[in-house]
Amino acid sequence: MNRTGLIIALAISLVFGLLFGLYPELDLKVAALFYDATTKTFPLKSETWAMIARDGAMWIAWGLVLPALVSLVVKLIRPVKPLMMSGRAMVFLLVTMLLTAIVLSNIVFKGYWGRPRPVVVTEFNGKLDFKPWWDPRGDCPKNCSFFSGEGATAFWTYAPAALAPPAWRPLAYVAATAFGLFTGGLRMSFGGHFLTDVLFSGTVSFVVIWLCYALIYRWPSTRLTDYGIDAGLTRFAWPGYRWRQKRLGRDVGDSPRIRPGAESEAQLLS
Repeated sequence: MNRTGLIIALAISLVFGLLFGLYPELDLKVAALFYDATTKTFPLKSETWAMIARDGAMWIAWGLVLPALVSLVVKLIRPVKPLMMSGRAMVFLLVTMLLTAIVLSNIVFKGYWGRPRPVVVTEFNGKLDFKPWWDPRGDCPKNCSFFSGEGATAFWTYAPAALAPPAWRPLAYVAATAFGLFTGGLRMSFGGHFLTDVLFSGTVSFVVIWLCYALIYRWPSTRLTDYGIDAGLTRFAWPGYRWRQKRLGRDVGDSPRIRPGAESEAQLLS
């Protein structure tokens, strides 16, 4: 997640954005590779193995964020216990997944960018007019094509790749890129997205992850600490925890001050 990676990602997006903006028919030509004019359908969407692969890709992505989610839930329920994983890693994984897979793709863009999906445009036996990637004025009412939510979820694996040991990090980035392209390619083969939907889902995911990594780990003015996150969550969750303990006949008192390196319930309460 260095500056060179960001420049490369933005440069690639600029090149493809201009290319497909000037020649939008390229999106149709790529989508046509997956379309069967005889049956007037995208045949791969009916293949069992392809549907299993699609679901499996999403399970993999959400499985990677699951430890962070479990760590947060356990901390909120039992704030007396230290976090089960690095606080910064937990925040980084959860925030980036929330932004890329849910907020930006499914709430912001897909709800207001009316680009129809390939399967519903007239070129592929649909009823809506094709729109290039840059034009949000399509007739799609909701859950539209730009940009790919599943692609963004798959490309989110750049986040755990950024936390890999330095020696493994380049390979992890390559694997995340391949995973995102494979998952996005499946959506294209089903008629669910154009190539530009997939490419820009990768760009958006990378930029969001790059910024979050810089905010949490790199920039001194915003950099977080594991200790600060653990202490903040303890203070936040303590009133509810104290109330539950009172109902069990035990008053645990005010929120404790967490010492850096505290590893047990006894240390937190001492």
